[in-house]
Amino acid sequence: MHSVFSRRTGRVAAVLALSLTTALAAAACGAKEEAPTTPAGVAADKAVSLADFGGMDGLIAAAKKEGQLNVITLPPDWANYGEIIDTFSKKYGIKVNSDNPDGSSSDEITAVKTLKGQDRAPDVLDLGVAFAISGAQEGLFAPYKVAAWDKIPASQKDAEGRWFNDYGGYVSIGCDAKRIAVCPQTFADLKKPEYKGKVALNGNPTKSGSAIAAVYAAALANGGSFDNIQPGIDFFAALHKSGNFIPVESTPATVEKGETPISLDWDYLNAGYAKQFAAKGIDWKVAIPADGKYANFYSQAINLDAPHPAAARLWEEFLYSAEGQNLWLKGFARPVLLPGMITDGSAQADLVAALPKVDGEPSFPTPAQNDKAKADLVANWAKALAG
Repeated sequence: MHSVFSRRTGRVAAVLALSLTTALAAAACGAKEEAPTTPAGVAADKAVSLADFGGMDGLIAAAKKEGQLNVITLPPDWANYGEIIDTFSKKYGIKVNSDNPDGSSSDEITAVKTLKGQDRAPDVLDLGVAFAISGAQEGLFAPYKVAAWDKIPASQKDAEGRWFNDYGGYVSIGCDAKRIAVCPQTFADLKKPEYKGKVALNGNPTKSGSAIAAVYAAALANGGSFDNIQPGIDFFAALHKSGNFIPVESTPATVEKGETPISLDWDYLNAGYAKQFAAKGIDWKVAIPADGKYANFYSQAINLDAPHPAAARLWEEFLYSAEGQNLWLKGFARPVLLPGMITDGSAQADLVAALPKVDGEPSFPTPAQNDKAKADLVANWAKALAG
């Protein structure tokens, strides 16, 4: 929900060089240690709330004892994750091991399964909501309810605490205004012949939550609905046939080279890139298409078999604190607790003002609708674009 770009594939290699992170591949490959018991007599990997640690101090102590946290598919320039990781690491003195920042939500699920029982398995996940739902259905995630649980809308979380939405935004069109004479504002615009060979997605929608969102938005712009994503698949198939849509996954590198001058992505990523690209002489414009206005969140989950279960739970508490939520907001993402934070004054007003403007209140597909959309994409995307 992950540069423009995959959380998806094709991130710039330089983003791996956060001083505080180390590649998980370099970590020891032994079996994970047995989870410690909390002061309340509960094994850390079975803790379902702060109460099981006797409060925040107990959780911090347990996490510090573990000393490490394994994260996956968190590019530093995605929703300000670089600063979020750095702040968490320095705040609690916990080493953060960051694996596969170029990966997708599908890669996260694969890592949970293939690295089960190993000390380099991911502790926490940041997933497109369709993958969060399916992962919970497979029994991959540990139930946990952060202190701010009651502030998360019921529609944005699993009732058992196996996943809960974190930050989100709207599908948007990013455009290099120095290469494109008139930037597209809508999905209908993308069909114009002057955009031949110029339109790209940031990933494969059968694997990437952000790419799924773009197809969903296209469906809404072409007579589809949350129950019917097929018009979105048909839209991209037609766009591919006309030569406008190219099967090149958009990355900062492809944008800089002019290979993908029009990219469909989350508004918070495109807005971030506008600032990033300006220093390189690229005039990156961002538009939220009025004919296909689609918003959604990414979701947090804790690996049921997390090698650092206390650190995993402390990470979630940090993300859902006002500090963590404002750090996402700094990355132009809309944190799930934002409405309440605006009301109580804990949201930074300057960061709220910097968000891309959009009219109206968003609506969201249900878990069942997400499941169906994901299944339809897996079944139909490849053959639609092969035609």
